[in-house]
Amino acid sequence: MNIGFDLDKIFIDYPPLIPDVLIDRLYKKKSNGTLAYRFPSPLEQRIRKLSHYPFFRPAIKQNIAFLKSIKREKNKLYLVSSRFGFLEYETATIIKKLGLDKIFDGVYFNYDNKQPHEFKSTVIQTLKLDIYIDDDFPLLKYIAKHNKKTQFFWLTKKRSHEKLTRNITAISNLSEIFSKYDIT
Repeated sequence: MNIGFDLDKIFIDYPPLIPDVLIDRLYKKKSNGTLAYRFPSPLEQRIRKLSHYPFFRPAIKQNIAFLKSIKREKNKLYLVSSRFGFLEYETATIIKKLGLDKIFDGVYFNYDNKQPHEFKSTVIQTLKLDIYIDDDFPLLKYIAKHNKKTQFFWLTKKRSHEKLTRNITAISNLSEIFSKYDIT
């Protein structure tokens, strides 16, 4: 089975004391009902680079532990993150520090600065992912429409194990996914 994971809010948390709503407001933009993400200005890029140092981005240890428990002989694991190119150094640093570079069969980052939902949809199609896990529901709705054979899981604290569409299910813990599949 080919399984893909987002990075932020799946394995690495947002900086402490900064509300998720604020980060979403800075990252997403309104575009006549069309999904779109902002590319930060040079000043915002400097601030975001600082906020992406490992000290400010704590590991989500239970999710990393669960990732390590997945049977590798039966499954291929991929990290698919829409982090922009200006965060390449910070991303490489934290991936190596957490040992994620040794776990995944492939890592894909949006260093060409494409729209995140378009980048992820293309990578998911290319890798022929069976499962993909992300925390961004509007993004999942977009990519689920373009990847009908993939089962998507929205990792959220709001709902637990609720089927939202034909191929999107809300979960509050990674282990909920794998109770359906023999991967651990």
